[in-house]
Amino acid sequence: MLPTLVEGDRLLVRYDVVPRRGDVVVCRFPDATLAVKRATASVRGGWWVERDNPREGVDSALVGPVAPDDLLGVAVVRLWPRPRRLRRRGD
Repeated sequence: MLPTLVEGDRLLVRYDVVPRRGDVVVCRFPDATLAVKRATASVRGGWWVERDNPREGVDSALVGPVAPDDLLGVAVVRLWPRPRRLRRRGD
């Protein structure tokens, strides 16, 4: 699966929004790293997040669920280089 985003993309993020399954989210991992991932399930302890490209990066399979306070916002639009709405997957 190809990644939804690539390095250098600029995003419009809505903060203080409750994500829904399939949303692209900005989250903080336990080591304080900020990441953009896909929220795939609400689980005990927070959200399970996954990468769109399973060959690269870190996700909940490696660090566990992301606590609700560490889910910072939902990315809704890629602004640069070509603007487009980010679609929800799953549901």
